[in-house]
Formats: sequence, structure tokens, C-alpha cells
Amino acid sequence: MADGPLRRLDERVGGHLAGRGPQGVAQVLADLGSMPVALPLLALALGYAVRRGARLDALIAAATMVLVPALVVPLKIWTDRAGPLTTDTGYYPSGHTATAMVAYGGAALLLARYTAPRRAWMMPAAAGVLTAATGTGLVLHGYHWPLDVLASGSLCGMLLLLSSTGMRRSSWRTRRR
Repeated sequence: MADGPLRRLDERVGGHLAGRGPQGVAQVLADLGSMPVALPLLALALGYAVRRGARLDALIAAATMVLVPALVVPLKIWTDRAGPLTTDTGYYPSGHTATAMVAYGGAALLLARYTAPRRAWMMPAAAGVLTAATGTGLVLHGYHWPLDVLASGSLCGMLLLLSSTGMRRSSWRTRRR
């Protein structure tokens, strides 16, 4: 992160990718991780889950989303890493990637239980595609280095794993009653 072969590789690859491809498409993909785009989708899934009686699961998903800025912002301040096309700092890890992963992943966790079992894989797959598209757009547009995106994916993957575990436990308790 601070220096070394991985950072040099990251900056070499990121420098090559920044500004490549159709920039309009890259911008749209990057915007998938913005709060005005990702949060309404999560809010719809939260509302649906609450309406179906999964209040605790909805609370877990909402709390997971609240944790995103609480974790990402201090890391941005602590690392103070500049972006690919700017000398401004605060780019590591990617907040847009984190927002996309937790919003779409949380929605997938909430909605998968209401999907036919043979189609339930589609929810996390769609969340993965939307998150990967966000990260790709951020790197191609030059907003983030590839490691900024991967760091957010790793961090939020752990958050979603904890969220999923909490939801499974809450579902188990509900069925037991």
C-alpha cells in the first residue's frame, strides 16, 4: 500500500487502464456504486423483507450498509493515497466499490430467500456482476487504482459474510419458534 512491488505493479497496470475504453460507459459503470444509485435498490429490498416479516434480516442488512463509511473513511484518511489522475488523496479503498458491494450484496441476501431455490444463485451473481462493473468503470475512468477496488472488495466481502451469517442465524431462530 505504501510502497513496494505490489504498489508499483498496481500503478503500472492502473496507469495503463486509466482512460481506456469508452469513457461514457466507464462513467455509467462507476456510477453504479454511487449512493443515489445503489441505496434505493437496497431500500427496496429492505422494504420487501420487512413486509415479508424478515425485520431482523433487514436490520442486519441496513446495519451492514451503515458500517461501510465507518470503515472506509478512516482507511482513506489513514492511507492518504493519491488517485491515478490526480494528486488529491483519499482514494484507498474505493468507497463506490464498497457501496456497490454491500448495497447489491445485501439486497441479494435479502431477496434470495424469496426466490425459487433453483434460481436463488441469480441474486448473488447479479450483485457480483454489478460490483465488478462498478470496479471496472472506476479503474477505466481513472478514478481508482485496481488495488483500491480490490481492497474494498476484500473488506466488504468480510462484511457480507458476517451479514449473511447473522441472517442465517435469525432465520434459524424464526423457524425454531
